[in-house]
Amino acid sequence: MLTLKLICSVIIFISTLAAAIYPFFKRMRNSKKVDFPIGEALGSGIFLGAGLIHMLGDSSRHFMQQGYQYPVGLFLSGVMFLVLLWFEHIGRELYVRKPDHHPSFVHLTVILLSVHSFLEGAALGLSEAYSVLFIILTAIMAHKWAASFALAIQINKSYLTFKNGVILFSIFSIMTPLGVLVGTATITYLENYPLFEPIFMSLAAGTFLYLGTLHGLKRAVMIEKCCDLKHFGFVIIGFLLMSLVGIWC
Repeated sequence: MLTLKLICSVIIFISTLAAAIYPFFKRMRNSKKVDFPIGEALGSGIFLGAGLIHMLGDSSRHFMQQGYQYPVGLFLSGVMFLVLLWFEHIGRELYVRKPDHHPSFVHLTVILLSVHSFLEGAALGLSEAYSVLFIILTAIMAHKWAASFALAIQINKSYLTFKNGVILFSIFSIMTPLGVLVGTATITYLENYPLFEPIFMSLAAGTFLYLGTLHGLKRAVMIEKCCDLKHFGFVIIGFLLMSLVGIWC
């Protein structure tokens, strides 16, 4: 089982890097900020679908299993959404003379997604049955490539240097494998603290919903580009991709 979990970690790590190759390759050939209009639109749909269909559903189910009738997951997700919106409003006031794509939001996004990725890996590491392990691996793989691609775009459309962007994405990339290793070493960790996973999943869902809707405020895909049917079509494609994954995961 340990060998299989290590193999799963390698597969997840490679798929994470593979999904980010194109955005980083394009940025590497241009020292300035790079825009990915189609990629941004696709990423918005992916974030929206993953947050609504997968993360919120999973977190709500976990809270109900713990006996919580109040929609705690929805509440936490909404709080995170509003915090990020407030953060971006404050950021625009503080950096009014700086470029629109300030990297501070990217740093926060990497932190939240890294925590979520770590918990996903921990869940896989805690699996003791082969069937459960493969189900969790399938779910992680279904989300991971999408999150990796969308995050790579967010990093490379910001004013982070290429080096700092690589460092941030590398941190995100190792979080799931690290979670697998920690989960394997501490089989009872999440059993002793069952609320950790749904709490962080709810916070990550709020982050995804914000990235898919209002990130960038008036420059957000949903505001600036949705009048263009071509770009809006890619938003729909991203959302439908996550909807189809929901049939099996």
